[in-house]
Amino acid sequence: MGSARDYAVLQVLPRLETGGVEQVVVELTEAVARTGARALVAAAPGRLVTQVERAGGHFRALPLDTRNPLSRRANTSRLIKLIKAERISLIHAHSRAPAFAAREAAAACGIPFVTTYHGAYSESGKLKRAYNSVMASGQRVLAVSEYIAGLVRERHDVGPDRLRVVPGGVDPARFDPEAIHETRMIRFAQEWRLIDGAPTIMLPARLTAWKGQGVMIDALAKLRHRDALLLLVGGAQGRTDYVRSLWQAADRAGVAHRIRMIGDCTDMPAAYKLADVVVNASTDPEAFGRTIVEAQAMRRLVIATDHGAARETIREGETGWRTKPGDAEDLAATIDRALDMDIPARMAMGAAARDFVATHYSIAAMQAGNLAAYHELLG
Repeated sequence: MGSARDYAVLQVLPRLETGGVEQVVVELTEAVARTGARALVAAAPGRLVTQVERAGGHFRALPLDTRNPLSRRANTSRLIKLIKAERISLIHAHSRAPAFAAREAAAACGIPFVTTYHGAYSESGKLKRAYNSVMASGQRVLAVSEYIAGLVRERHDVGPDRLRVVPGGVDPARFDPEAIHETRMIRFAQEWRLIDGAPTIMLPARLTAWKGQGVMIDALAKLRHRDALLLLVGGAQGRTDYVRSLWQAADRAGVAHRIRMIGDCTDMPAAYKLADVVVNASTDPEAFGRTIVEAQAMRRLVIATDHGAARETIREGETGWRTKPGDAEDLAATIDRALDMDIPARMAMGAAARDFVATHYSIAAMQAGNLAAYHELLG
């Protein structure tokens, strides 16, 4: 059996842009490199290439963001060449489109194939189920929550011999409210035109309909706290029609002046610390919901929709609250309830939330879970 430096792990995903899956890839790169093995990532270039390289990894630009079957064959050939050139020991796929090429390349080269089932992918018919099934075809299938593990068992009949639950995690040193210097917060407060003394509600998510920004705007109009501001933190990724529809809804509700659309934010710990309440209003179930865990690590008051993995990542009434899916009335009432809390009660819930995350959702535990799956296959 060789030492760690004899091994090379290749992760594949469509593009290295910002997002929860992409951040997991960076964190796993750091974990693999720390063992002494070589860590490689293949994807279309994006904003996180530098982070992969800073984590000790090596980036290889490949057009893995295509769903075209003909391009998929070409990507299989590219991956086979990469596997042979870099002496790859194991390939780990994080998304469906590149997973097909990765599976074929792994089989051709005789190396283990691992997948992470990151999403509660919709299944509108047999073709869609077949497309999704590639994420359940790894020699190890890693589910990011118990909720996702249940879907994988039900839909794809994956047994305990291959299925592992490895929840996402956060870095407690990075997401530590005590480590945030006030200058980081002051800059954002000025840029975002926050108002001294006004309660601040944050919904951190890319701007897309299922993330529930529309529900949150409706809830904002129903709050008793009429001075509360809403920060929508996340990029639109070209969805200009959706952004326009949100502003139109805000105008109709009379709350446009209380909303700030921030776009992508490169310093989320400082952003969270500016928020009194952090909301996840997703209308579809979250596979994991990274922002819920990050905000709890920052001792923020957290509210999320009561489905999916939120039932695991929030202890109702202890570390946060869960509300009815798509129900703006319930969401508004819960936000008002949170904002009504006195300072000692807020501090107690925030402390409980951070302790909960540190115990169950540390980045170290996530990295260890992935490395354990690799070791099962590689020794």
